[in-house]
Amino acid sequence: MRHSVLTPVQRRPRRRRRAPLALLLVAALAAGSVFAVRHLHARTAPAAAARPKHADGIRPVHTPAPLRLLSAATPPLHGWPRVGARSAILVDRDSGAVLWEKRDHDRRPIASTTKIMTATLVLERLPLTSSVKVPVAATRTPLVREGLRRGERVPAWKLFDGLLIFSGNDDAYALAVAAAGSKPRFVKLMNTKARALGLRDTHFTSVSGVVDKGNYSSAWDLAALTRYALRDQRFRETVATKIARVRWSAPTFAKVYLNKNQLLRTYRGADGVKTGWTTLAGHCLVASAHRGNRRLIAVLLHSVDPYRDARRLLNFGFSLAR
Repeated sequence: MRHSVLTPVQRRPRRRRRAPLALLLVAALAAGSVFAVRHLHARTAPAAAARPKHADGIRPVHTPAPLRLLSAATPPLHGWPRVGARSAILVDRDSGAVLWEKRDHDRRPIASTTKIMTATLVLERLPLTSSVKVPVAATRTPLVREGLRRGERVPAWKLFDGLLIFSGNDDAYALAVAAAGSKPRFVKLMNTKARALGLRDTHFTSVSGVVDKGNYSSAWDLAALTRYALRDQRFRETVATKIARVRWSAPTFAKVYLNKNQLLRTYRGADGVKTGWTTLAGHCLVASAHRGNRRLIAVLLHSVDPYRDARRLLNFGFSLAR
């Protein structure tokens, strides 16, 4: 037993004391490095952790500077219009400056204004000169239909006119399948595009807006999306069309698309964009107009009288000194 006990002479205090000290120093440095990294991460990325998730669980990303479509501006302190819509916004189309807003980031169902995104993706993914075979499911789409027949082949441009002018839900379905192969794939593309454009309050579950559940956006996001869509000449020409007469195959022979946007016929300078209505969304309107060198976009969501609200917003915008 004596040989198993270390005597003071047998111990080597210096070496034994230095080893723990070195280990403690290394441990302290390692702990300090971990703390520094965590502290740096906490300082550089608090916003990302605080951002809300969309309904599909995907966290939105920051919009790159070149794609920043809207920019907040200090609203004028006088002459504010009274607008009855639950959410609304007025934007300068050229600069992207927000001139007026009311609960513009509230997420709301948007009805057929969904078709703005549908049209945008169709223009980017499907040649309008191509021929589209109408799927059976398109003929069974509820509510607004122009009456496409299963299996008939239609030029994509005719469906595109029906999508934006007549607001046909069957047109939206047929174009989505032609552009992406299926409706679910197209919806996925819609959400991918929304994130790419920085639309942080937008999520799509429908290609037409006929379904409200999980399909939503905000006044801000719709204004940004519209500003992006209006860069395309074909889109601008179509949404500004009051009435379109289209030749068709037998037994239909011809169709007439009447634009539901009353501003095109009643407001000077109006040139778009899209109407919408469902029970949950109420009356929605994305309006654009130009006078002189000023171009404006107004978005009204869930309004009792969207045209009155749009006129008040647009008149207010045109009255501002540029």
